[in-house]
Amino acid sequence: MALERTFSIIKPDATERNLTGAVNAKIEEAGLRIVAQKRIQMTRGQAETFYAVHKERPFFGELVDFMISAPVVVQVLEGENAITKYRDVMGATNPEQAAEGTIRKAFAKSIGENSVHGSDAAETAAMEIAQFFSGNEIVG
Repeated sequence: MALERTFSIIKPDATERNLTGAVNAKIEEAGLRIVAQKRIQMTRGQAETFYAVHKERPFFGELVDFMISAPVVVQVLEGENAITKYRDVMGATNPEQAAEGTIRKAFAKSIGENSVHGSDAAETAAMEIAQFFSGNEIVG
């Protein structure tokens, strides 16, 4: 098993409903440690950069607008196989298809307002972490 880090965002639909603590509890119950966390108001530029991979997709503008609509909580999570473990605890993108006990099953409002984001690979995690955290902000 490899100790690794992944990136997480608690999205506006969850922060607006004061669910940060509940999401964090599910993260910690899954055996992941939150080694960095901050609440920010994402700028349009930050959101466009973060979701640049989706720039040509029809939902890009709506996604950016959503992500800047309210504060988000950005996090670095650490643990054994953290990327896979966090994706499992997040659940399917569509909350109707998410397994019981997952974050999205418990809290997501829809496919678009699905409460959390998690990195999909080690390379992505490294880039996403670097966009929002400097090294001295991550305390493992």
